[in-house]
Amino acid sequence: MMEDVNNQDLLINFRDVSFIRDGRTLVGPVNWQVELDERWVIIGPNGAGKTTLIRMASAEEFPSTGEAYIMGEKIGKTDMRDLRAMIGVSSAALGNRIPAEEKVADLVISAGYAVLGRWREEYEELDFAQADEILEQVGAKHLADRTWGTLSEGERKRVMVARALMINPELLILDEPSAGMDLGGREDLVGYLSDIAMDPDAPAIVMITHHVEEIPAGFTHAMLIDEGKIIAQGLLNTVLTSENLTKTFHQPIQVDRIGERYFARRVR
Repeated sequence: MMEDVNNQDLLINFRDVSFIRDGRTLVGPVNWQVELDERWVIIGPNGAGKTTLIRMASAEEFPSTGEAYIMGEKIGKTDMRDLRAMIGVSSAALGNRIPAEEKVADLVISAGYAVLGRWREEYEELDFAQADEILEQVGAKHLADRTWGTLSEGERKRVMVARALMINPELLILDEPSAGMDLGGREDLVGYLSDIAMDPDAPAIVMITHHVEEIPAGFTHAMLIDEGKIIAQGLLNTVLTSENLTKTFHQPIQVDRIGERYFARRVR
């Protein structure tokens, strides 16, 4: 049973949350709520605190101060492993832990056991069918028999998203999913993430990026963060303005919108 009725429809509920390391505040204080049907993008410069914030949201880190609720459960008063089982994560940190010889199909299907690759777990035909279906959805079914070490950066990103979706998460967290991809690969992935974002049955999504061009159509909310502080947050079209991005990146930025996509450039 949830501890607070205000958490009823919230997957993330941060109240004056800060993260402090070695006496330095890396993030906070932050007040942030994510509901079931929302798709968030978090944007900010390098070192802004985005990844630290996302690690707290994915139940990987405990906040130093404030109250943090994930899936209605208060961090510090629940088993973090139970929470992590409901959160799909795609990140470079996880990708760096994958052995080069790991087979793609094994990497995806083993997500349900929170391990990297097959060991002695037993899977049903339904599991194998689901893994095949998800790989096909992300355009990576042809990679099923390949090993991790033979994949390009773009192929790895697709496989990581497939693994994150394998657990049927309530919350999907994507840490720079298009980083290192060429233009074609990025646009393919953005298009797929847009399909997920506009699916009413898809999980809530929180995505980190440095570039507004990588925000898929269908995303609803944005947070701009700099030096651990929230510059602006709320509905995407009200947050993603030239004024707010200029303040966040400390240089004059012009934002343009074409259809459902955003583009930014420095201006004189």
